[in-house]
Amino acid sequence: MSFKNYPMVSRVIFGRGSFNQLSDVLQPKRLNTKAPFVYFVDDVFKGNAWLTSRIPLSYDDEICYISADEEPKTSQVDELVEQIILKYKEKPSGIIGIGGGTILDLAKAVSIMLTNPGEAKDYQGWDLVVNPAIYHVGIPTISGTGAEVSRTTVLTGPDKKLGINSDHTPFDQVILDPELTKDVPKAQWFFTGMDCYIHCVESLTGTYLNAFSQSYGEKAFELCKEIFLEDGLSENDSQDKLMMASWHGGMSIAYSQVGVAHAMSYGLSYLLGTKHGIGNCIVFNQLEEFYPDGVALFKTMMKKHDIQLPQGICKDLTDTELNIMIDVSIGLEPLWENALGKNWKKTITRQKLYNLYKKM
Repeated sequence: MSFKNYPMVSRVIFGRGSFNQLSDVLQPKRLNTKAPFVYFVDDVFKGNAWLTSRIPLSYDDEICYISADEEPKTSQVDELVEQIILKYKEKPSGIIGIGGGTILDLAKAVSIMLTNPGEAKDYQGWDLVVNPAIYHVGIPTISGTGAEVSRTTVLTGPDKKLGINSDHTPFDQVILDPELTKDVPKAQWFFTGMDCYIHCVESLTGTYLNAFSQSYGEKAFELCKEIFLEDGLSENDSQDKLMMASWHGGMSIAYSQVGVAHAMSYGLSYLLGTKHGIGNCIVFNQLEEFYPDGVALFKTMMKKHDIQLPQGICKDLTDTELNIMIDVSIGLEPLWENALGKNWKKTITRQKLYNLYKKM
């Protein structure tokens, strides 16, 4: 049998204030004075000098502010790539993503598409990327998605929501500075943190589980319980631990796979544009049948933090719309196989998914 030979992020800095080392990290990577570093920055930081004044710009370097209000799209990747190609005489020295999962995924996707022909939608799937990406750096400003460590970049394309899963996707460098997460609104903190928690539940109960993914998943799971259930954690401790939980949760699924909640939330996201973290929570809330213990604990966490989930987002959808979501969801075969084994199609019928979506 052959074993997965997965790449990891080759360099990582962790620590409060480590963002200040960005200039030292990038300097040796500059190809020449005409090859800029392009920064993709979440537009919530526009006008936030505390963060933006520390971005080390020189020569033709540029900050490109990007809204994270919508999930990243293949068309958006293609537009960004075209802008960069038209604007600069040379390929950039690197792409640096500063933000949450949306911005990090865009940074990964653009760095791949700058060296590979065609459109981003051509690479949605597993191991379709041929040429190495240009140098790319991830700096998360919210914790939970695991985008900083994963080998996928989740994109909504013209006919599916699916990542560019490849050995060339992971960042070359990540800077984990928990201080950058200090202004995240509470609901967003919870929903994105639950993305990490759900990664752990799906990985630890899946058929792809092995000692490697289990060791990371168990650590992330314990950290999530500490952060979301225990009292007395200082804000700094909570930020540090959630950043570590996100990293470990991402590592756990890198060597296994996610499951039912992710498969179904991709459907919500594709049709309704539901943000990934909140979509996972809406779905997971209805999955007692698959993850009884995980869902019970999730409900306890929601109650403790006084979180209300949107209700009835699917109740007025037509059968045509529900079938679109079912198509997107059921197409994610590795996720279903991890959750339920090779015979998953005996359990997961279109009617079953229809009934579950109707509850949301």
